[in-house]
Amino acid sequence: MKSETMEEHRKNAPSIIKCAIITLSDSQSREHGEPKTPPSTDISGKILCENLRKKYQVIGYKLIGDDAKSLISAINEMISQGAMVIFTTGGTGIGKKDITIETLRGIFEKELEGFGEIFRHESYKELGAGAILTRATAGIYNDSVIIALPGSPNAVKMGLDIVIDELGHLIRHVREHHP
Repeated sequence: MKSETMEEHRKNAPSIIKCAIITLSDSQSREHGEPKTPPSTDISGKILCENLRKKYQVIGYKLIGDDAKSLISAINEMISQGAMVIFTTGGTGIGKKDITIETLRGIFEKELEGFGEIFRHESYKELGAGAILTRATAGIYNDSVIIALPGSPNAVKMGLDIVIDELGHLIRHVREHHP
């Protein structure tokens, strides 16, 4: 059953959404300088970039190591450049080097638990009980939405399928200010 209020909010969503992508990986090669688009080694970053460009503006891309300070610095840089939605990919596992979720939870003003719940539900339908290893999440920081996805290309595709049509709706709510 569709909500009339939700449909109204979608109609009043911003028409231009500026997105950025941050890939966390200690194993991928880094090209000289800071590329604006993912290198060929970053398959998940390329999937994000190509699919987001079909509907939205992609204003930035960074490939960083699995390091909390680098992640926060990259997020703040993307926001200062106008990013309204930031997708991260990688660093969401349960290994000692996987710091994405803990780092983001430390800066989120609000966490959007529903995204992670839906993501794990969809993962469970495909993977079975192995989905318990999935730690995807989303949240709000500095009037921007951050969506943290695992590094696997299939996980990125699934996460995009869940949120791509809701980004304007999310930004509308994040950026509305009450008196």
